[in-house]
Amino acid sequence: MLVEHRTYTCRPGTIRKQLAFYEKNGFAIQKKHLGEPFGYFTHETGDVNAYIHMWAYEDVNDRATRRAALAKDPEWQKYLEENGACGYLVKQESRLLNAVPFVKIKR
Repeated sequence: MLVEHRTYTCRPGTIRKQLAFYEKNGFAIQKKHLGEPFGYFTHETGDVNAYIHMWAYEDVNDRATRRAALAKDPEWQKYLEENGACGYLVKQESRLLNAVPFVKIKR
């Protein structure tokens, strides 16, 4: 299993607006291509202007296939354009994590 751990950092005071915009306009489109997310989190401590989302894939090829389909979706392209115009996001970091074989992950 491969898990993509992505952190988005928002301008101070805009995280709630960003999450509301994504929930209304982007989440369903992503789920259509990527399936249910592995997790979605905000920070209780640390950088309270950031949130994390995680998506699970079988491997890098599965991720590439699903992400390519998402990227081709005109609804997703529209979402990206509108989200950029909002100006809430200032930074994005992405990490690909491999699960260790001795810990069983429930999906």
